[in-house]
Amino acid sequence: MARKKNSSGDITRPRIRAAALRLFARHGYAAVSMRQIAAAVGVQVGTLYLYTADKQSLLFDLMETHMQDLLSELAALPTAPTPLAALEDFTRFHIRFHRARSDAVFIAYMELRNLDPENFGRIEAMRRAYEAHLDGLLIRGRDAGAFTVPDTKLAAFAVIAMLTGVNTWYREGGRLSLEHVEDIYWQMVRKAVGA
Repeated sequence: MARKKNSSGDITRPRIRAAALRLFARHGYAAVSMRQIAAAVGVQVGTLYLYTADKQSLLFDLMETHMQDLLSELAALPTAPTPLAALEDFTRFHIRFHRARSDAVFIAYMELRNLDPENFGRIEAMRRAYEAHLDGLLIRGRDAGAFTVPDTKLAAFAVIAMLTGVNTWYREGGRLSLEHVEDIYWQMVRKAVGA
């Protein structure tokens, strides 16, 4: 059977992922059908199954890719000379990374409940690795006397929640530039960890 024009894997796969990401973020995973994804891409429903086993696999793929990108870009940050500088780098990185991927972030947080147990466990392990990075940074800073935090794990959860919250309200072209938001949030993070 001949392939449709523009249906080669290197073109179709990214289009399927982009359409699913957009639709899941706008309408929620449960409300989106494979038929809607196919229509958004401009292919027959059966074509989707050449690229994904089912909707669950597609959701997991989107979340896993997001988490892999997050962890690899975090690992690529230059080594900071002090715990305080490392915390500032983390703060600014988290805001920028998440702001640039608002649909993926929304799905990664709001659609966890729709993953089957095995997929949930794999994504949760990646989330724990990210949280552990910040926890380790806070432990090093506390041990060096740079931070005053009674519970580093709880502080890590609070900082991540605060930084991720930027995605819920920040809009390009608003009153504050993203750089200004980063500066303000960095000062709040410093106070939150007693730096």
